[in-house]
Amino acid sequence: MGKTLSVVLATYNEEGNLKNVLTSVRDIADEIVIVDGSSTDKTVDVAKEFGARVKTTTNKPNFHINKQMAIDEASGDWILQLDADEIVSTELADEIKSKISDPKSDVQGYWMPRKNYFLGRFLMKGGQYPDYTLRLYRRGKGSLPQKDVHEQAVVEGKVGYLKEALLHYPYRNFSNYLSKWNRYNDLISEQIKEDLKEKKLVVKIAHGAGYLFLKPSHWFLTTSLRHKGIADSWQGLTFSLFSALRFPVSYIKYLSKR
Repeated sequence: MGKTLSVVLATYNEEGNLKNVLTSVRDIADEIVIVDGSSTDKTVDVAKEFGARVKTTTNKPNFHINKQMAIDEASGDWILQLDADEIVSTELADEIKSKISDPKSDVQGYWMPRKNYFLGRFLMKGGQYPDYTLRLYRRGKGSLPQKDVHEQAVVEGKVGYLKEALLHYPYRNFSNYLSKWNRYNDLISEQIKEDLKEKKLVVKIAHGAGYLFLKPSHWFLTTSLRHKGIADSWQGLTFSLFSALRFPVSYIKYLSKR
């Protein structure tokens, strides 16, 4: 008997994206499990059109909490955790089916490369590709720490790598990018607050210098020049710049909340 695959997602107001990702996994998913953060649009209706099992909860600031809830609800032999703005290509779907069907494999989870689409092109330089993400694992072997917005799943046992890429379309336009960028900065500012709790003044000053000057300069130069982000044209330079600016902006947000 073949191994079954559960596709799991956490959603909130993803009506515009959800149909694409669910269509891309229709032929490989034995079940679709969605934990929805009380969407106000038609996200749940779209999910149910694809036969998804939907659990409604609150929309947590750290969406990995809802992702883990979806993982816990899954019943398949393998779990593929996706975001609503991602698409599984036909090539990746075939590779996933091949890997989980291998009866001799002792691999418990798989990293997969991811292509990120930004303002009209996939970013292939600047450290943006292959952008490995750990999304496929045997049920009971993978989980999310639920501590950091950029964290990866933790898998017990041997982990392998897939060759085909997951396609990521995170931003509708630059305004949408800035909105998400700003929300991430809010989360980082909270992490800074937690990290500096009860720290001495000299440590706080050093931390501030790092976030305001050292980190952004190092990040921009590294991604745009060393990792050749400039080869991705103006899109690559724009992404490098705003990725660098997240450090001082997050620190300023932290200062404003003190």
